[in-house]
Amino acid sequence: MPLTKAIIVPGNGAGDVERSNWYGWGKKQINKIPDMTCLLSNMPDPVTARESIWLPFIQEELQCDEETVIIGHSSGAAAAMRYAETHKVYGLILVGAYTSDLGDENERESGYFGRPWEWEQMRRNVGHIVQFGSTDDPFLPWEEQQAVAEGLGAVLHKYTDRGHFQNTQFPELIDAVRKLMAAA
Repeated sequence: MPLTKAIIVPGNGAGDVERSNWYGWGKKQINKIPDMTCLLSNMPDPVTARESIWLPFIQEELQCDEETVIIGHSSGAAAAMRYAETHKVYGLILVGAYTSDLGDENERESGYFGRPWEWEQMRRNVGHIVQFGSTDDPFLPWEEQQAVAEGLGAVLHKYTDRGHFQNTQFPELIDAVRKLMAAA
């Protein structure tokens, strides 16, 4: 299957996603890549980011399929991983991914963290997995980001100075999408 589409699944609380972090910039850059389409939508239930609401939205509204790379940031990365447990996708690009509710009530309510991660099933369903993480992330312990990389066998881009990847541009992400296109 070729890679024809990217969807950006933002972190919870992003507000207007076109104007938040690198999301709108990333969409514009990906849409410049020949034969690629990038979708970015304000998510339903944007604060709690419930799995029971976000995963059907990814399936039905964003029409994620085997020709799609899901770019998930923060809670969007958790959503992307849970989606990949039960759906085949071309690839995952995870930014600021983590494995637990971090002791936070809102994260607990999202529904992503109450059961073990099905790493093997995700690896079977996903052709390519790339991860971006930073040791200075103020929200996520490095150990959790490392656990995702190990569980998925991800190509890990480890930084020491990116925090939670909330900049307005993210050129390395675009490079990763281009590399996935070349691999298709």
